[in-house]
Amino acid sequence: MLSQLSRSKAKTNWSALAGVAMWSHLLALACTLLLLPAQALAGAKEKLAALAPSGLVLVMDEKGNELVAQNADKPFVPASVAKIVTAWLAMEVLGADYRFETRFYLDGDRVLYIRGGGDPFLISEELAQLASALVAAIGKQPLSGIVLDASYYPSDIRIPGIEDTDEAYDALNSALAVNFNTIHAVRKGKTVRSAEEQTPITPLAISQFLARGSQGRSRISLTQDPTVGLQYAGELIAAFIERAGGSVKGKISTGAVPEGLEPVYVHRQSRTLSTILAELLLSSNNYIANQVFLEIGGHRLGGPVSLEKSLQVANEMLVRQGLAESIQLEEGSGISRGNRFTARGLAQLLHLFEPHATLLRSGDGALFKTGTFSGVSTLAGYADTSKHGRVRFVIALTSDDGAMRFRLLEAIQSEL
Repeated sequence: MLSQLSRSKAKTNWSALAGVAMWSHLLALACTLLLLPAQALAGAKEKLAALAPSGLVLVMDEKGNELVAQNADKPFVPASVAKIVTAWLAMEVLGADYRFETRFYLDGDRVLYIRGGGDPFLISEELAQLASALVAAIGKQPLSGIVLDASYYPSDIRIPGIEDTDEAYDALNSALAVNFNTIHAVRKGKTVRSAEEQTPITPLAISQFLARGSQGRSRISLTQDPTVGLQYAGELIAAFIERAGGSVKGKISTGAVPEGLEPVYVHRQSRTLSTILAELLLSSNNYIANQVFLEIGGHRLGGPVSLEKSLQVANEMLVRQGLAESIQLEEGSGISRGNRFTARGLAQLLHLFEPHATLLRSGDGALFKTGTFSGVSTLAGYADTSKHGRVRFVIALTSDDGAMRFRLLEAIQSEL
């Protein structure tokens, strides 16, 4: 009896010891599994730091957890990454289906008045549609003149940073401009022809190209004098009216639409705002960006537009989101080095912008926007990672190594 009790007790002790061992093993395994993500994160941080030790890198998961935060509170120059902020502001204030408008008036003497509304996409293809509809509305009888009303924009409007560039698409912003306020032509000696089949050549285009255009094919921006860009818009619209079967016999001048005159035709841009923003975020056209940015203030506070009005609206919206200190704008395209962001501020804005993320350029499992200045390379957006799903990321480097930002993005996607 005693031996049976002893054997039973021994069996119980061995069972207890086995149970303790099993639980110890499970506890050790659990601890190991818990440590793996931390170790993986540490490895990812080390790899990113090795690639760009002085760079700014912030990665956040969908719940807002910071997976990597390197120099995340250090202000940086966003360059064209600032266009994400402009796109968010525009979608909030104007709405995805907003369309820019250009208004046409005709008096009793068949003088055509054109009031510009800041449409950033009055390109040749749009002007062809516009002219056909306009001629259908006013008839083919000759017009005795065209008067251009650009009063929606002050004539002295200037965007900080534009004076430091001669890039074609950094042209002067205007209430009434065509083809992004640029001329695309081919010069051979003293002969100038349009570089685009869809765009007629005009007298002003020829004279401007002879004065400033290089030999061969090139594009020049009309940045020096707002009256030059306005005159070119009038000439090109007149040329499209004639292509549509109309006729312009009088001169092209500037002035105000007479009080009480009602529009005979209102042209609504064929592209919705969301379509324009997708093009903007792909092409990074600074002219389009600031046309959109100026409309934010004009729409909310009334015309004429001004940079101050748009900055007021932008800052009020950023304050409501707690972003006043971390996103500081001077203009809407990123052309100014006076723009200053922090990575945490931009990451928060990316969270707000996420419903519109597909407006960004896509590639290799990421939706992103780049920014490039001399000594500045930035990259921000959303990326699919191997372990943490979709993340928000911000990368800013004080270098001209544009490829490095994409190497950092690849490391984020593969290591996290």
